[in-house]
Amino acid sequence: MLDHVSLSVADIERAKRFYAAILAELGMELVGEVTAEQSGSVAHAGFGIGRKGQLWLAEDGPQTPSAHICFRADSRKAVRAFHATGLANGGSDNGAPGIREIYHPEYYAAFVTDPEGHNIEAVCFEPEDEE
Repeated sequence: MLDHVSLSVADIERAKRFYAAILAELGMELVGEVTAEQSGSVAHAGFGIGRKGQLWLAEDGPQTPSAHICFRADSRKAVRAFHATGLANGGSDNGAPGIREIYHPEYYAAFVTDPEGHNIEAVCFEPEDEE
């Protein structure tokens, strides 16, 4: 079981803005920051729910190779909002919202490449939202 993951980024302020926007669509927020002085190496920013960071950004330069991280969404509506918000905040399309039957008949996902080149995904296994 994973507790948290970290991504290395070149520009932590840009990354914080991007992740604050897209992760808000999934109910997550910035929950902690550690300065380079405090860590003894590089600045960190953590995003999560409550006070626990599940995704940490480390300003340690571009990460090679880039990473793929998938977040669970509560609804297909949240997946669509995640994708649209990612595009509006400096990300690029890496897969529009839709069913990916190759993975699972109810695998509804969207993919955004963040400004650092990481492939960030949101997925939902629930049926279409009732509106």
